[in-house]
Amino acid sequence: MHTVYIGLGSNLGDSAAVLRAALRALERLPDSRLLRASKLYRTPAWGRTDQPDFLNAVAALQTGLPAPRLLAAMLEIERDAGRSRLADRSDRWGPRTLDLDLLLYGEATIDAPGLHVPHPHLHERAFALVPLLEIAPEARIPDAGAARDCLARLGASDIRAVDIRALPADNL
Repeated sequence: MHTVYIGLGSNLGDSAAVLRAALRALERLPDSRLLRASKLYRTPAWGRTDQPDFLNAVAALQTGLPAPRLLAAMLEIERDAGRSRLADRSDRWGPRTLDLDLLLYGEATIDAPGLHVPHPHLHERAFALVPLLEIAPEARIPDAGAARDCLARLGASDIRAVDIRALPADNL
C-alpha cells in the first residue's frame, strides 16, 4: 500500500460540488481508502490568468493501485465530471470542471510517458502546497525537499480557505 496525495481543482460550474463528488469517487477506487482531505481553497488561476479563480484541495489516499492504474482511474473521474482534453493540449491551463493531479506517490520518483511523480510543478505551485501541508505538514517532495520550504519561497497570500456554506450556487 502507498500513501498518495492527489490535487483537486475546479473553476467551472458548482466547483465545490464537483470536488466533493471527486473525493467520493476517489474513495470508491478499488484497493484504496481515502485517509483525509484538506479544506477547499480559493486560488487565482495559474498559467492562464484570464479565467475564474479555482477551488483547490488535496486528498490523501492509501492505495494498492500501481501509479499508472491510479492515474487512469483519476482521468476517468475527470471525464465523468465533464472534463475533456484537447489532443493538442492547447487547453492545458484553461478553465476546467475538474482537474486531478497525482502530486506524490509515496516517496517514489516516476518518469514515464504521461506520468511524472512527483508532479513536475508541485514545488512551484502554492495552490497545491497549501492544502498539501494542511493534511501532511511534514511532506517532502523528492528532489525538492520539504514542502513547507518550497512554499516559503513562494508565499501564499492570495490563497484563502473557503467556508463552503457561504458559497453561492456557482461558487465563483
